[in-house]
Amino acid sequence: MGPDYINPLQWHDAMGLARQSCARVFRDGGTPGDALKAFGLRPSVPSDSAEVSWDTAVARVAQALCASPMPRAA
Repeated sequence: MGPDYINPLQWHDAMGLARQSCARVFRDGGTPGDALKAFGLRPSVPSDSAEVSWDTAVARVAQALCASPMPRAA
């Protein structure tokens, strides 16, 4: 389940897109931090030695997708 303040259908779609995008970064040899940078997010880790996990990266990318307004089509 996603956050309570996000529509469950929107969260499900955002998680699918985030997983797909992060999988492409992983396939190209990137790190979870690279995936966050691709979406304009900064890895927020307490120390330089700790690395963001893929689960955290996918969830943060999905939250970023849900936070931005959807483009309106005519």
